[in-house]
Amino acid sequence: MHALIDASGLHSYYGASHVLRGIDLHISAGESVGLVGRNGMGKTTLIRTLMGHVRSRQGQFAVAGRDCTRAQPHAIARLGLAYVPEGRGVFANLSVRENLLVAARPGTRGQTDWTYDRVLATFPRLAERLHHGGQQLSGGEQQMLAIGRALTTNPDLLILDEATEGLAPLIVAEIWRIVAAIRATGMSTLIVDRNYRAVLAHTDRCLVMEKGRIVYQGASPALASEPEQLARYLGV
Repeated sequence: MHALIDASGLHSYYGASHVLRGIDLHISAGESVGLVGRNGMGKTTLIRTLMGHVRSRQGQFAVAGRDCTRAQPHAIARLGLAYVPEGRGVFANLSVRENLLVAARPGTRGQTDWTYDRVLATFPRLAERLHHGGQQLSGGEQQMLAIGRALTTNPDLLILDEATEGLAPLIVAEIWRIVAAIRATGMSTLIVDRNYRAVLAHTDRCLVMEKGRIVYQGASPALASEPEQLARYLGV
């Protein structure tokens, strides 16, 4: 399998604050990868670096074989990465329909699997609210819209950053059902979520971050069966 993401030695900063400290990350086509760790360990910074929103000062990374270390976010997105950020980022002044259509395009190989109609079939709640503005939706509906909008770009890699944060339990269960359905299509995913057990259940491999470094990585089922490692790195 070719590498969708191939990063080595990434060091990223916020001002004088040294956040990422030598990150290596490899994600293959069709692979689901989890990224877990306590709050403030650099998970979102790593994602934002990969998407070009934060520039690494050292190291390099490639997307689908192309060096993207200094690339702009829109150029990285065009290489097949779709990012659902923490906070959702829906367009409040656009309707549900407009939010979905504004981003829709074929993928890097011309694939059009995730059509507007398929997204609505996957998220029936959105089909009932097509003419509602983004600001009129509940938190769960906004999260579904953010994921659906990302899918309309027909990405090779879907990145989810805290997709279930602050949502009611029934909505959380629905989000994980959707994540499982997306994974079953063979699309690669990179998932960050505080619910580490759900992350481990929906990924092939998991990486644990601590103070800007990856301190553990391995098969998700293996980590799920190692309570001493979970206690050491996640405090559980």
